[in-house]
Parts: sequence; structure tokens; C-alpha cells
Amino acid sequence: DDQIERERSSQRLSGGCCALAAVYLMGKFYVANAGDSRAIIIRNGEIIPMSREFTPETERQRLQFLAFLRPELLGKEFTHLEFPRRIQPKELGRKMLYRDQNMNGWAYKKIEEDDLKFPLIYGEGKKARVMATIGVTRGLGDHDLKVFSSNIHIKPFLSCFPEVRVYDLTQYEHCPDDVLVLGTDGLWDVTNDKEVAGVVMEVLTSYEPNDPCRYTMVAQELVVRSRGVLKERGWRLANDKLGSGDDISVFVIPLGGPGNYT
Repeated sequence: DDQIERERSSQRLSGGCCALAAVYLMGKFYVANAGDSRAIIIRNGEIIPMSREFTPETERQRLQFLAFLRPELLGKEFTHLEFPRRIQPKELGRKMLYRDQNMNGWAYKKIEEDDLKFPLIYGEGKKARVMATIGVTRGLGDHDLKVFSSNIHIKPFLSCFPEVRVYDLTQYEHCPDDVLVLGTDGLWDVTNDKEVAGVVMEVLTSYEPNDPCRYTMVAQELVVRSRGVLKERGWRLANDKLGSGDDISVFVIPLGGPGNYT
């Protein structure tokens, strides 16, 4: 992240990205995630999550706590408090549900002038945004990202520190159908863990266990199915729902070799 910050000046590069990394070291997989990509292990048909997405919703309390500690980051345009909906001026003095950085549930408060400011986190699901600007809360870069038509920087709220999960390969006997799947949000937006596991099993069983291309074909099939087919109404999945409109990158990494069947 520091290197990207230096290069934005020396090489005039800007922008940023999420990061999902898997490192194999001394019999263990270390999976580090900073962003909204996802990793899962599929072992004997069982799904084992190896990451979680970092979004405005999942990191609400961290973001609110930073804004509470450093209110100057909000530029007098935003409030760190969360409400079920936007507050209208006519509602001043009324009681409304809210929650702050210390709350998991909701409580009531009397609406004040500051509560009319735009919320730090607004929207739900994939539409949730930090300062109405970005929908992911960890990643690399984006040092120049600002709120539209303002001088308020988003970067202080974007963490470059990943969450790391460890999987000990030596604790289990793995067969050639056991895999680690890494995918960007373009895959997971339209395909859930169970559906991914189904595609993995379907494709792998159509190839010989010692065929090295079988894992590449799984990755290709996951990308193709998530993108869908181009029709008159846009890209559509097999169930006629909209296909993924985001970039889709998928890695499928085998955890066992041909001789590891038990």
C-alpha cells in the first residue's frame, strides 16, 4: 500500500484494488483477504470458508469508530451515526431508531441538526457505500479517492490490512477432488458457495483424476456460468437472472494428488 502511494507521484499512477492471496508454507495454507473477494475449500463435498468479505455493512462498527475518534474526516458533511433511512428536516425533534459504533442493536434518540447530515454508511447489500462513494472497505491504493465534488478523502476509512486464516493440510487425507477456490466478487455476486461446489464436483468427475487440465476447466466453467449468455435483455444466467456485470477471476487449486485417494 505504501509502494502504491509512492508510485502515484513518481509514475503518476492512481487507483486501487482488493487483494486475496493464498500462500502454501510447511504444510499449511495461509489465506489473506483484503477486500470483497472470497476463498473456500471444498473437501469431500464439505464447504470450508477461508475468508469473509469486507464491506460497509460487515465493517460498520470499525468505520463508525474511526469517524467517532476523528470527526474531521467527515468534512462536516457526514454523520457517523446510522439510521434506518435518511432523516428529513421536518423530523427534527422526533425520536428515531439509530445505532453507533458501540451498538449491535438499535435504540431511540431525539433527532438533532447534525443527524440531517448524510450517513457515513448508506445503502444495503451490494449497494452499501462508504460516504456514497465506495462499496468495499479494505484493499490497496485509492489514496486519491475523494467524495464526489468535495475534498474529503476516502482513504482513511480503507484498510490495507488483511484478515488471515490458516488451513493445516497435514490434518486430513485429501483426494484429487479436494480444492481451494479463489474468486473475485464477480463470481460470488451471482453464485453462492453451494453452487460453486456443485460445479466443482460436476466438472471434476468428468475428467480422469490424473488429468492436470481438470482444475483449469473448473475455473473456466465457473467464469462462463457466472457471466451467462448474451441475450436481448443482456447477459443472462441459466435461470434467466442477470449474469455478473463485474470482472470475474477464478483460481482452482488442488489440495491432493492422484495417489491420495483413500
